[in-house]
Amino acid sequence: MGIIDQLNKNFESRIRLGLMSVLMVNDWIDFTEMKALLNTTDGNLASHSATLEKVGYIEIKKEFVGKKPKTSYRVTNIGRAAFTAHLSSLEKLWKPK
Repeated sequence: MGIIDQLNKNFESRIRLGLMSVLMVNDWIDFTEMKALLNTTDGNLASHSATLEKVGYIEIKKEFVGKKPKTSYRVTNIGRAAFTAHLSSLEKLWKPK
């Protein structure tokens, strides 16, 4: 199996790659802040975050603050390991032998 085959297809989207990158360095981050950081739409963020939640890479917390709904995200241990492995494979592609 080549290095390219070790890349995780779940991180091929720029939104998912960005979402994971942000979560790797933050504990919890809310929907509004993530949306602004990634410069994406509500629907795109919701769709891509749902995909990452489905494979167990992120946790999505929905709660009410006062009477307003609040959605927040954080990376799971499985997600942290998968993203680290993905980045390691990427590094192997561009590092000289």
